[in-house]
Amino acid sequence: METLTREEFDELVAKADVGTATPEDLARLEPYRAKRAVLLASGMGTRMAPITINTPKPLVRVNGRRIISSLLDALAAIGVDDITIVVGYLAEEFDVLLRDYPQVKLVKNDQYATTNNISSAVLASGCFENAYVFESDLLLQNPALLTKYQYESNYLGVFVDETPDWCFDTDDEGVIRDLHKGGTHCAHMFGISYWTAEDGHKLAHDLPEQFAKPQNRQRFWDDVPCVLCRDRYRVRVRPCTFDDVAEIDSLAELAQIDPAYRM
Repeated sequence: METLTREEFDELVAKADVGTATPEDLARLEPYRAKRAVLLASGMGTRMAPITINTPKPLVRVNGRRIISSLLDALAAIGVDDITIVVGYLAEEFDVLLRDYPQVKLVKNDQYATTNNISSAVLASGCFENAYVFESDLLLQNPALLTKYQYESNYLGVFVDETPDWCFDTDDEGVIRDLHKGGTHCAHMFGISYWTAEDGHKLAHDLPEQFAKPQNRQRFWDDVPCVLCRDRYRVRVRPCTFDDVAEIDSLAELAQIDPAYRM
């Protein structure tokens, strides 16, 4: 595979965006094209009960549209048609998606209630090459963040002075050095990432290996590349804003976005 410099990559993408890229240009970009996606959707969404008693959180409608549809529609717009959704809680409810998204493959995680989402990632670990990976309860309000080509492995994040939420420590180049909850002079984490073919291949090995250790069963999958095996990866924060992605963790936050839920 030819390795492009960042400048060469940006120039080729600009040509592709305006339709002036030659077949040779597109061939050079092909190793950087997003080819698949993994959506982790097995959780119970307990913080949004009672709405989630009968409806998995990713299927909750916000302003008439399912949360997960904001991700699936953005993927369709950039031509990603190899999509794996790992389900668990109320798994059968996700069958409704197959009518509108026939390209979707559903994989059931039978361990969703006793492990953290690392178990879901393990089930899809063979699908991480040239792939976007999502927490499926995020409302993507700026679909332009999902682009057809990505130069390097990255997570979306917002650089902040302080946050009580999950965040990344980075070096001066924005490369992730640690992941933890709460921090200062860090990057607020969004659970939307992209993985190159090389890093996706590593994850196919590292995810099952780390999950096999009992002490890791309750970890988030992101701990594997960002904490447990971080020396094997060079993952950068891709900056976005808080307006780009909505994290809806409670009924109150849901009602703020969609007045239909206001009591």
